[in-house]
Amino acid sequence: MHFGIHYIDFLPGDPAALGPMLGRTAVAAEQAGADMFTLADHFFQMETVGKAEDPFLEGYTSMGFLAAQTERIALTMLVTGVTYRYPGLLAKIATTLDVLSQGRSMLGLGAAWYEREHTALGVPYPPLRDRFEMLEETLQICLQMWSENDGPYEGKHYRLAETICRPQPIRRPPIYLGGSGEKKTLRMVAQYADLWNTTSPLPELPHKLDVLRRHCDAVGRDFAEIRLTGGQFMDPFADPDTYLKTAEEYAALGFDLINIGPLPGNPDPAGWVTRYGEEIAPRLAEIG
Repeated sequence: MHFGIHYIDFLPGDPAALGPMLGRTAVAAEQAGADMFTLADHFFQMETVGKAEDPFLEGYTSMGFLAAQTERIALTMLVTGVTYRYPGLLAKIATTLDVLSQGRSMLGLGAAWYEREHTALGVPYPPLRDRFEMLEETLQICLQMWSENDGPYEGKHYRLAETICRPQPIRRPPIYLGGSGEKKTLRMVAQYADLWNTTSPLPELPHKLDVLRRHCDAVGRDFAEIRLTGGQFMDPFADPDTYLKTAEEYAALGFDLINIGPLPGNPDPAGWVTRYGEEIAPRLAEIG
């Protein structure tokens, strides 16, 4: 079983400390053997984590900063809300990150949910049905921009006269979709995604996987092509045996990566990651 480090808490305090702390944590994740380093793509801190007024850095600027400080680890949002950036610009942003990181970017996407930050900053927040339509069109636009087709794109929500993207990515960024909605999200996972991330409770996952398999059959996709990743946001040090047993249950279902991260409020996230790499990661690697 592999692991990724998800970083969500930019601690209050001196703004000058935020960059060095983020950089140290990403370097620690790479040294600990993490496959990926992910950020939540928001403009305000999530109210399930802290206060909206807490510090929160813009994601893609942060990823460019981290690309210069790391060498091997994959870098991605977990996940970008489809409403935040026009899809042609998003494809260009993801391409730039890929080129500057020497082929280490991924494109994490979701339908967006944090209405408060949209309203506060003047970002349109369409109804959920429209956001799902926008998500699919964004996937199609990005894939077209990462192809030889520079022609127009005509959709319901987006119309592009040209889809030029130069330079092309060093490696076409893998598509990483988050969410567990059975009718729309999992159908798009089957059709477009290279990786799927879910935070659904373990007892629900066999059913979700059955639904995903049916969607794969419907679109002619090999289910085995999709890498399955799960969010397991608990304290692994409180009861390592229970934590690892949970990881074994994920592995038995076909998941091969667990996303984990320093819990909110931890004053030393880099130290937390280093400890995880020393105490938990070797045992995790024996699973699956």
